[in-house]
Amino acid sequence: MTKKTLTSTLVALAMTASATFVFAHGDVAPQAVDTTGLPETGEEWLTENPYRAEIVGEDVWALAITIGASGYNQNCARCHGLEVISGGLAPDLRYLEAEEYGDEWYMERFISGYTQNGITKMPAFGELLGQDAAWAIRTYIETRPDDYSMEQVAEELKGMRDEIATYATDPSGADADAIKSRLTEIALGIETPSGAPVADSAASRAAKLIDGTADSYARAAEALTIGLSAAN
Repeated sequence: MTKKTLTSTLVALAMTASATFVFAHGDVAPQAVDTTGLPETGEEWLTENPYRAEIVGEDVWALAITIGASGYNQNCARCHGLEVISGGLAPDLRYLEAEEYGDEWYMERFISGYTQNGITKMPAFGELLGQDAAWAIRTYIETRPDDYSMEQVAEELKGMRDEIATYATDPSGADADAIKSRLTEIALGIETPSGAPVADSAASRAAKLIDGTADSYARAAEALTIGLSAAN
């Protein structure tokens, strides 16, 4: 899909949605996002995401995703869907390119909002949430996994989830390194609709949680359950 086509599609989706559905966002106060730990982006609004892994490293990138997930769920999921999976009444932001062109479109809407016929369909978040929160949410959005990629590994992940869950009560027979290695291998094969090089998937989340303890297996199994449910 070309840049021009993508933008036209997103705008068309937004217009279609607004003709049949009044977003409730206009009546909801935006919730502040705690961006502690993220590099400050300054007062001048940027046009490209500064929190991508190749710019700030994997640790800061991962933190941006965590913070962005919280900010998104508090302020955006109501209209754009949990895990950024749109129900069809708002643009599916997963397909917004993870590059400067997509960033500019995203920031224009984030800063200024969207109003039609005097009705606020999307509030202006810029001054209320700030730039750091904006880019954290953007990082979360662009790293959502591709539906087809998740479908291809869903059965294996379900099997691993069930196995991992058994180690939540008795981890003695588990090979933590082997489990983490396979989850990481699966994660690296999962693509993103945005074109971002790495997806923040259920597999990658579970792999990061496992440290050999019973509690870590319980949390990893939960992460897989949530991720697989969202994919369905």
